[in-house]
Amino acid sequence: MRRALKLARRGEGWTSPNPMVGAVVVRGETVVGEGWHEKAGGPHAEVNAIRRAGEAARGATLYVTLEPCNHTGRTPPCTWAVLEAGIQRVVAGMKDPNPRVQGGGAAFLEAHGLRVDLGVMERECRLLNQPFIKHVTQGLPYVTLKTASTLDGRIASRTGDARWVTNERSRRFVHVLRHRLDAVLVGVGTALADDPLLTARLGRRPCRQPIRIVLDSKLRLPLSSRLAGTARQVPLWIACAETASPEKEARLRDLGAEVIRLNRSDRGLDLHQLLEGMGRRAVTSVLVEGGARVTGSFLDAEVADEAFWFFAPKILGDPGGVPAVSGTPRERMLDAVRLHNVKTHRFGQDVMVHGRFREELY
Repeated sequence: MRRALKLARRGEGWTSPNPMVGAVVVRGETVVGEGWHEKAGGPHAEVNAIRRAGEAARGATLYVTLEPCNHTGRTPPCTWAVLEAGIQRVVAGMKDPNPRVQGGGAAFLEAHGLRVDLGVMERECRLLNQPFIKHVTQGLPYVTLKTASTLDGRIASRTGDARWVTNERSRRFVHVLRHRLDAVLVGVGTALADDPLLTARLGRRPCRQPIRIVLDSKLRLPLSSRLAGTARQVPLWIACAETASPEKEARLRDLGAEVIRLNRSDRGLDLHQLLEGMGRRAVTSVLVEGGARVTGSFLDAEVADEAFWFFAPKILGDPGGVPAVSGTPRERMLDAVRLHNVKTHRFGQDVMVHGRFREELY
């Protein structure tokens, strides 16, 4: 199962809205076939592993990180491939969490005489696919916050200078996150200050481009910005208020951008409405890159699931600098937003803190 989990991660960034899945076919003590779900619409992990095993799959055991599917989507049911290959036993890391899938794969296989064991390394298998599980059970994307700050909690100086808070290695990892997740989101303040592309760039390594989303209540994003100028090459969604200019919307649409009008409250655009709409369009995950007000609004709305917080060994020492978070102040330490299951990682001299906003898994 550990090997199947490692294989599953090879599909990172390519399988959405499907889960990442790995599979290993074992006969006796010998691995005779391996596979993973390589991309959405392509063969599932079980099928790839069975094909590589060939005739050696007959009488073998299949280890797979997710219960084999028993429904027809863009590909036929994996349960039939398991039966036809002559597999005798299936060991699955976790049940299929999709409540809309009728007829479990495990029950189907057991009804046809196979031995099925579920729940082997279940926690690790669930961790692998938190965005998929949240999306199929709640209809919402998994929300990851990314922030880079100095040791005294500033993401920019009082002049707005933010290039660069962190080092190149940290920034490269952010491009990995953009490749992994379906969308990346910033506020219009960040778009105006930095004129970013928000694309995934990993050198010669192929990568998938995320949908780029800008929270822009008044449609202030310049038509000459790099985001607007590349809207036909990489999807650009601009979320605005109902009262935003129809003329500006038309001009942005002419450049290839999609404009989404949302309700507005005292706290800004309705994030719940935005996330629900994203979920309906099969966006399973989003990376929120700030700035301070946007990060604060996601924390205040209690819709964030996970955070990657980069600390650079720098101190501005200026209370006029831009804080990492600007939201509702918590007056007591007891009320502070907490991270759980925290891990740290060093990128050169930078330190990244990674954790989740809820203890339990989806």
